[in-house]
Amino acid sequence: MLPKVARDTEREEVELVQPVVTAALAQAGLDRREVGFVCSGSCDYLLGRPFSFVAALDGVAPWPPIKESHVEMDGAWALYEAWVHLQIGEIDTALVYAYGKSSLGDLPRVLGQQLDPYYLAPLGVDADAIAQLQARALVEAGRGDAQMIAAARKGRAISDGAAAIVLAAAPRAQQLCRRPAWIKGIDHRTDAHAIGARDLTTSASARIAAEHAGATTKPADVAFLTAAFPHEEAILRDALGLGLRDTTEVHAAADPVIVAGLANLASAAKRIHDGATRAIAHATSGPCLQQNLVAVLEAAP
Repeated sequence: MLPKVARDTEREEVELVQPVVTAALAQAGLDRREVGFVCSGSCDYLLGRPFSFVAALDGVAPWPPIKESHVEMDGAWALYEAWVHLQIGEIDTALVYAYGKSSLGDLPRVLGQQLDPYYLAPLGVDADAIAQLQARALVEAGRGDAQMIAAARKGRAISDGAAAIVLAAAPRAQQLCRRPAWIKGIDHRTDAHAIGARDLTTSASARIAAEHAGATTKPADVAFLTAAFPHEEAILRDALGLGLRDTTEVHAAADPVIVAGLANLASAAKRIHDGATRAIAHATSGPCLQQNLVAVLEAAP
């Protein structure tokens, strides 16, 4: 189910979750009681209240009790956890959802809390300032222009939203979907937390994740990247080898926070459902593309 996105401070988390979960299950033709595992992605710090993910569970109708888990990350990492459960073989279906509300506070300051608490955070820098630093580094390396710095200075878009995906193992997937999208490969890596300990003009974690997921072995029909700014898209294109693939259609989006990566996976799956044979989905978290997840989806043989 593709995300519902808007800047909306009125709706609670359960009101964001319920519509996309209901729609995803309906599209799959799956009853809630048939779901073997549920995993969600959210960020309590972003919402400003503890255990908000517990309240959001009401949108899934968790009664009778369900097998459920949660990650304080983009929903793409929740999907990875659900995918691991499917590999074990104890379940054959899973529901993954994510929601984020960036409009409740000062997003650059909230994301700035991810910075090193000893050296960077005391300086009062926020996430947009760090993004400008990375854009300037790319320009000074001769791989960008002044427009990248201007875009980072403008800041990222603010929006709220939610997304949901149904996963199924074969042969259940073929029963639920006429043209299922198979997760051919998926991997996630992380770079050093300290900004000064890594080269900001590249993303080693994105490159390694792409290699281990099989994204660099051959061209894809389409790639969906999580990039809040133009300079991040340029870095990711290079890390995933997309700059050399003229036939690959590339989409870059970054909002809403916590939902963008799972939304990219949903968009990639939809392209497979609609006829594409190979798609790449990307998610990121942390300052300056610190953590990256890459998945390769393909049509069933």
